[in-house]
Amino acid sequence: MVNILYFASFREVFGQAQEQIPAQFANVGELIHNLAERGEHWREILLENAQVQIAVNHDIANRDTPIKAGDEVAFFPPVTGG
Repeated sequence: MVNILYFASFREVFGQAQEQIPAQFANVGELIHNLAERGEHWREILLENAQVQIAVNHDIANRDTPIKAGDEVAFFPPVTGG
């Protein structure tokens, strides 16, 4: 299984803070494509949003980052400062 975490506005839109899904994806991009099949909000936020922030096991990641069983994948909205 892969543990997926959703933070801030993503958690509100998706209606959940975390979930576990089978570890059947080679990398984050494949995972995102699978999640995007859930509907419009999932597609817009995760697939079409180039600014989505990703971490795998607490390390900054990208769509090419490999994932395996037991990994934690976290999705964050873009962070702004001021």
